[in-house]
Amino acid sequence: MSGEIQNFQTFDPFRDSADSNQLSTGTGVIEQQFVHIRVQKRNGRKCVTIVEGLPRNFKFKKFISAVKHKFCCNGTIVEDEKAGKVIQVSGDQRDNISEFLLEEEIVTKENLKIHGF
Repeated sequence: MSGEIQNFQTFDPFRDSADSNQLSTGTGVIEQQFVHIRVQKRNGRKCVTIVEGLPRNFKFKKFISAVKHKFCCNGTIVEDEKAGKVIQVSGDQRDNISEFLLEEEIVTKENLKIHGF
């Protein structure tokens, strides 16, 4: 029992949670966090696509302007109490946004969750 334990790690309870959990690498790919793409029914045939789980240091305005321009839809950034900043895009854009996130290497396929009705 002398010296066999090698997994001593210090834990700082006052450290910011974003610092302790590495969210992004130098390549821009998000790790260790899931990005959820959901669609939510509104009224009639209308629906809203919701993207949540992006890190705090993500450039939301640049992303939403690129999505709006590429897919010809309306979108906004909403501050949610539980999920933080959430992106809402008009219409069912689940496939388009997931392809866009993968093409731009913002998220890996393993960290992307697509939810439906």
